[in-house]
Amino acid sequence: MIPPANHPTRSRTTPAADRHYFDFHDIELARQVERLLFPRSSPVCTWCCIGVKNRMAGILGGDYFDFITMPDGCQTLFLGDVTGHGLHASVVMSLLYGFIHHATLGSCDPLRLVDEVNTFLLRFARRAQGLDQFFSSTLFFGIIDPQTLTMRYVNAGQVPGLVLRNGQVMELVTTAWPLGYFDSPQIGSAIFRFEPGDRLLLYTDGITEAPNGAGERFGTERLKTLLVEDGADHMEFLERLFAALHRFGTSDPPEDDCTAIVADIRGGFIPNGTGGGTEGT
Repeated sequence: MIPPANHPTRSRTTPAADRHYFDFHDIELARQVERLLFPRSSPVCTWCCIGVKNRMAGILGGDYFDFITMPDGCQTLFLGDVTGHGLHASVVMSLLYGFIHHATLGSCDPLRLVDEVNTFLLRFARRAQGLDQFFSSTLFFGIIDPQTLTMRYVNAGQVPGLVLRNGQVMELVTTAWPLGYFDSPQIGSAIFRFEPGDRLLLYTDGITEAPNGAGERFGTERLKTLLVEDGADHMEFLERLFAALHRFGTSDPPEDDCTAIVADIRGGFIPNGTGGGTEGT
């Protein structure tokens, strides 16, 4: 609704000034709504400890993420990055986030869910002549069973996740192309078995592709070195990661949205009724 002419927010000298005011006001409101989509806190540490840090290139962004504890106790993690950033990316991201969040509650099969996400994006792409390229996204979607510490996941075009174990870094393979491009894509899944003491790091390419003033990229090798050498807890590690980007000389705000999720695996979990509801070793 447009305020009446004598309303304080209408005290501008020109219609153009009014449009500028409402544009800024609406975008700021959209930013606040966008932040409400994402988890406001990490799950309570039990068999794992999870943390996330996100910095957007602008007021609105295209990275999306969440960690959802399923009714059976399994832990869902997802991290995606829609094409582009800014206002249009935020709109697509919000659509996609809502769809994934709803679909997650009804499916424990990463392969099926990611296939549904691809179909969802294609429906919009077909309706958006000239804008179809914006209805595309990379996505890492995984479900961890706390009893076996086994993760089933699909990595659709997202940069490979990293797992630190006993000072060595392993990469989680990519299993599919980015979503929203093909009607019948070859989407594969993979299984990874964690061990107590492992650290899982998921991140978007805004981190590894971040350039400094000389045009040098931060890169995967620097990220792996930081992962090996930094022994801080999961939340402190995230702070040090973004501090390392700053020391490297990346721009502030960054050129692309940057998001990282860390999950520290502490041990298998025995649900109530099967052994006392405590962590295993």
